[in-house]
Amino acid sequence: MGARAAIDGHVRLLLAWTGSINLTAIREPGPVALAHVVDSLTAVPLLRELRIDRFLDLGSGGGYPGIPLAAALPAARAVLAEPIGKKAGFLRTAIRATGLEGVAEAAAVRAEALAADSKHRGRWPAVTARAVATLADLVELSFPLLAPGGVLVAWKRGDLAVELAAAERAMLAMGGGRLDVRVVVVPGLEGHRLVVARAGGRVPATFPRDPAARKRRPW
Repeated sequence: MGARAAIDGHVRLLLAWTGSINLTAIREPGPVALAHVVDSLTAVPLLRELRIDRFLDLGSGGGYPGIPLAAALPAARAVLAEPIGKKAGFLRTAIRATGLEGVAEAAAVRAEALAADSKHRGRWPAVTARAVATLADLVELSFPLLAPGGVLVAWKRGDLAVELAAAERAMLAMGGGRLDVRVVVVPGLEGHRLVVARAGGRVPATFPRDPAARKRRPW
């Protein structure tokens, strides 16, 4: 199955399932195509530029950005991490139905658990995250998973000044790094940004903290 057919098939499944497990608030194919599919695919040139051959998608939910990226980058390999069991079940069904079994897999697991696993900690060249958490939280969740020089790619929009400042503080605590904000130039996605956070030094073993600790002491 080609990339276009895989992406279209995923949209149909998403809309068929969303009534029962609330995968998206958008219920029409056209708006889904722009708000979810096209938005997800804005990272394809960046991932190609960085020569990313594997990526971990955190909080995949209905499969965005993970499934469109996996379809558009068939030479790469992806793990779609989604801690909610029903949503992870949807992702497994979508991966099978779209012929992406050799490219992507779904895992019903939290980022904190992956970071505690030596098979994942410090191993990933890229982590992606869309509509999941604040930038600072994403830095804390992703940096322990990234290989040296690896990147977090986060989908954001609007005024990011406060989030960027907090993310800078989080990066300093986790070995340093640098931030780059790329403007998305696509009609209908005005104000959208891709924030690229590149990991620097070694991340202390105390990170990531559990959700309660992050809530008590945000960045």
